[in-house]
Amino acid sequence: MLLNVSYNRIEITRKVDAEVGKPFTLKERWALDGIGSPKLFITGASTQIRNLLILDNNINCCNIELRPKGIIVRFRSLLESYALVIPFYKLAIYKGDVAIYTIYRDNYFIKVRSDTKAIQKFFKKILDYKTDNKPTSIEDL
Repeated sequence: MLLNVSYNRIEITRKVDAEVGKPFTLKERWALDGIGSPKLFITGASTQIRNLLILDNNINCCNIELRPKGIIVRFRSLLESYALVIPFYKLAIYKGDVAIYTIYRDNYFIKVRSDTKAIQKFFKKILDYKTDNKPTSIEDL
């Protein structure tokens, strides 16, 4: 779900927390060696996201926050902040070209450049965390 998170609204915070879980505690952040990505440069996006990004002339960049049940991709357009909330069961990450990762959720996608080791390490952390914490059987759902 694509949300405008520029303002601190209780109902939007509840939606995000219900979808991907509450933020990690400080102790869990240290154990995971950080939950935020480096600055990611956007090279392509779905039409809904691209329509937001072309409103200004700034460099299109985003960052990813890891949550217990998913990720949040945040980006800015004009003076507004937007979040693409993706639970793990809807998350698909593809490595297409040499240094491009594509993050999918339903009909939304964002292509980001992964030209540094830190970015590649963060994507590996996301995939490892998703694998380690997925349900093992139908009863766990």
